[in-house]
Amino acid sequence: MKATRRALLATPLAAPALAQAPWPNRTIRFIVPFAPGGPVEIPARFIAEQLAPILGQAVIVEARPGAGGALGIQAVVQANDPHTLLVTTSAVAVLPALVRDPGFDPLRDLTPITLVTDGAMVILARPDTAIRDLDDLLAQARAAPGRISYGSSGAGSTTHLGGALLCSMAGIELLHVPYRGAAQAVNALYAGDTALMVTGLGEAMPHLREGRLRALAVTSAARVPLLPAVPAAAERVPGYAITIWYAMLGPRGTPPEVVARIAAAVAPLRDGSALAARMAAAGIELLLDGPGPLAARLAREVPRWKQVAAAAGIRAE
Repeated sequence: MKATRRALLATPLAAPALAQAPWPNRTIRFIVPFAPGGPVEIPARFIAEQLAPILGQAVIVEARPGAGGALGIQAVVQANDPHTLLVTTSAVAVLPALVRDPGFDPLRDLTPITLVTDGAMVILARPDTAIRDLDDLLAQARAAPGRISYGSSGAGSTTHLGGALLCSMAGIELLHVPYRGAAQAVNALYAGDTALMVTGLGEAMPHLREGRLRALAVTSAARVPLLPAVPAAAERVPGYAITIWYAMLGPRGTPPEVVARIAAAVAPLRDGSALAARMAAAGIELLLDGPGPLAARLAREVPRWKQVAAAAGIRAE
């Protein structure tokens, strides 16, 4: 009887000890909510390789595509485990503007860990068109509303919203043509199916270096070092700025000490790493600046994209 009583008394004391096991105590998963081989996998895999020896656990990258990124984000939210983390694009801030119920609230259900990268997009045209620069584009779009088409990597993508934001802020109307990825949008531009396209600077650079496409403007607030002669759209449309950013987040309730440990472990990669060099060659800034800037960006951009979608007539599905 006494032995049984001692066992019963000991049971409640064991549970908290298990709950407080040090992190990490098993394999860490980075969920990338897009198809395998996409650009966000590059920093995700590099960071995973760097973190594994520091944390003393395997770190694996798992693609979980579907619903424009919503399925992978939902998987992290539902796991509710700081061993399952999200490495995603700015889609995490955009989806609530495009999907009536994406299955998550980025401001409520996710814990910011760090911004990973930030990069400009570029507005492209063929060299043989009459649209020579951004002034031409704005003038022709005002003269013929809805007649000039632009391609993007998909409806609701950041490249789509880059064009939609330009239309809203410049008071013009362009015809949006969505494609299933940047490669298809480029092919359509070459074929003359569209007059323009908006894409990430990294995807655009090979075509620009070969002289096969012309850059009309970059979408960052200022000019970028890779294309110093190309104006920022903000030089003609004050206040215009949109970039493609990647970020790492945990589920709601991720302990602050876990966030701090990851952020401190990845911060040294900013300077002199192979990842920093690879990103710089594509015109992309490697940030890794901790949870504060990411939390601030989400707080700005979640409501902003709802406003842009409403102004562009993009309805939540």
